[in-house]
Amino acid sequence: MSDAAILKFGGSTFRTHAAYDKLAAGLEERLDADGRRLAVVVSAMQGETEQLRGRLHEVNRHPEDATPAGMLATADLISAHLLATALHRRGRTATVLAGHQIGLITNSSFLWARVIETDPGPLSKTLSEHEVVVVPGGQAVDAQGRPTWLGKNSSDLSAIAVARAVGGSACEIHSDVDGIYTSDPHLVRGVRLLPKVSFNMAALMSLYGAKVLHRRAVQLALRHGIEIVCRYNRAPFSPGTTISREGDQMAAIVFNQRSVVLGYDNDDCADLAHGVFHAAGIDTVRLTDKPWVAVVGGFVDLEAVQRRQNLKPGAYIGVPVAEIRGSKVTTHIAESGEDALHVAQRLHDRLDIPFTGPEPRPQLAGV
Repeated sequence: MSDAAILKFGGSTFRTHAAYDKLAAGLEERLDADGRRLAVVVSAMQGETEQLRGRLHEVNRHPEDATPAGMLATADLISAHLLATALHRRGRTATVLAGHQIGLITNSSFLWARVIETDPGPLSKTLSEHEVVVVPGGQAVDAQGRPTWLGKNSSDLSAIAVARAVGGSACEIHSDVDGIYTSDPHLVRGVRLLPKVSFNMAALMSLYGAKVLHRRAVQLALRHGIEIVCRYNRAPFSPGTTISREGDQMAAIVFNQRSVVLGYDNDDCADLAHGVFHAAGIDTVRLTDKPWVAVVGGFVDLEAVQRRQNLKPGAYIGVPVAEIRGSKVTTHIAESGEDALHVAQRLHDRLDIPFTGPEPRPQLAGV
């Protein structure tokens, strides 16, 4: 079923329930114009995963990982069924394949699971029977059939795994930005779109906190030669950045206001902490100048992870801001998330590598 198109739509697509019908209309146009079946990976409506997290923490501040893995992913499942029923209303054949049905087997790191086996049978069979197969992002199961979660913002990873399963050569990632920019276009003024980005550059930017793509999704795409096309998530779904083996030399300022740098007593302690976080599937960067570890992207119960692993808690140092020039990365430390924004703007204003893309994009108002 390699002629199927694989599309992913992030949570910002679904700001209201009416958005599901708008997307269904767009998918119907795609079906009629393209003639190919569609495998569509969707995220939860904005805020719903965090609402579930809040309810869970009201009952238990530090739940065992298996519990949120089973609970948080239900938000994406609801989103998948809402899109499927919007397609049914238009007379299209559509169905949902949940995590235990799609043939993705992971390890048992419940909240940051890694795919270790892919069975293409379920997806290929279902695509042969339906025009659209909707897959909730981030869901899978371990070898014992227990629900696992691929991590926060892991719908990208699900989409690349689906593309691999059906033999797809490309995957279209739709979000509230049409591609990768020289910094966060919602927060930094004067950013420029990067039309062509290499897998390695995209993975590096993601590692340091860029929100456009999941790092392991980029790595999986690289291993299997799956081109990623970034598109805007509203009609006409304009393309912006293509990620492939080739890309232009570039510079970027990358930060995530939820990231933190933790300081440890010495290099051995920092190395140990970095190893423990990495083994748990948590994205971290071992900063080499000092015994510091950057934990990227937030949404991690650092207190619980360190307590379970008998790690001495790291001291809060600040928020990392990465200045990336080609393969060289310089990490600046901001005092807070708010300060990180000011640091990023100053660094971006000093970028001096020539650009060949569109004119600078102004900061988005009201975001």
